[in-house]
Amino acid sequence: MSITFGRTDTSVLGRWWWTVDRWSIAALFLLVGVGALLTMAASPAVAERIGAQSFHFVRRQFMFLAPALVIMLGVSLMAPKQVRRMAVLGLLGAIALLVLVPVLGAEVKGAKRWLNIAGISIQPSEFVKPMFAVVSAWMFASARLDHAFPGRVIATGLYGIVAALLLIQPDVGQTAIVTAIWGVQFFLAGLPLIFVLGLGLAAPLGAAGAYYVFPHVQARIDKFLDPSGTGSYQVTTALNAFKNGGVFGRGPGEGRVKLVLPDAHTDFILAVGGEEFGVILCLFVVMLFAFIVLRGLARVHKEDNLFVVLATAGLLVQFGLQAIVNMASTLRLMPAKGMTLPFISYGGSSMVALALGMGMVLALTRTRYGREGQDA
Repeated sequence: MSITFGRTDTSVLGRWWWTVDRWSIAALFLLVGVGALLTMAASPAVAERIGAQSFHFVRRQFMFLAPALVIMLGVSLMAPKQVRRMAVLGLLGAIALLVLVPVLGAEVKGAKRWLNIAGISIQPSEFVKPMFAVVSAWMFASARLDHAFPGRVIATGLYGIVAALLLIQPDVGQTAIVTAIWGVQFFLAGLPLIFVLGLGLAAPLGAAGAYYVFPHVQARIDKFLDPSGTGSYQVTTALNAFKNGGVFGRGPGEGRVKLVLPDAHTDFILAVGGEEFGVILCLFVVMLFAFIVLRGLARVHKEDNLFVVLATAGLLVQFGLQAIVNMASTLRLMPAKGMTLPFISYGGSSMVALALGMGMVLALTRTRYGREGQDA
């Protein structure tokens, strides 16, 4: 049964159907489909290894999958003003949860990043990223429209608060993502050249500072520089999985890396896909990520609303950079970083937060006419 709406249909769904980017929706659903396939392939072995039922992680992932898709499509119905209001409330809520994490959060591998609310584990840092991207874009855009409005100061202050709360956990990777969002938006909003040079110098200094301040960052970088050490087990195993899979893979269910890799269903899920389905599937995943990011940027290329441009750019930077970090870590192109592969890795907080973010991208990149365009 196909969904069809006439071009003269003025209902909410009718207007949505003819103004939303249906190609991006199709690509996102394909990405979700690949994620469901790889979750079913990778997680049963991990569940059995820890003494849980075989489909423990599969059931939990699918429990979040349907609501996440509903959230993404529901948010895509919003107008830009509604997206801004939701982002403001969401950012305030996410910051409040980040404040509670060091106090009430459970410590895992030396870091406190999770809160248990009503029996559900929530990672607030996942939700703060898309909300910050939209609110920061609003502040930068407002400063351009009204030079007396301290939008840059507010956006920078919010960045400082969020970055500080993330480093307390500590979560250097998420801090780097938020920094990239803020930096890209500041640059697109008209960052003076002297500040561009300053940020260029600050980036390597920040990386060096993280190396000396955070022991886990130092350990990961040392393992990356010395791959022969015992600490590089997961990355070395993942690389062997890609090698064993070859071009077409060993076949569904025939992979062996999921039997021995602790994070086969999360950080290293692409290695499972590479072994069972080959380079073909991995390249397909890369193409989907590239298509979604480039398609979104193309949709706002001629947009004259600065807020829409900055918010979309920030959200797509988060989405694309998170995918790059995960895949580069798996391929040992950079130090290992515990970051999910969007819509593919296991994780309820990540799934719902990414659905919120991409729903906002779909809402902001919708074609707007007449009054609707003026109210953006």
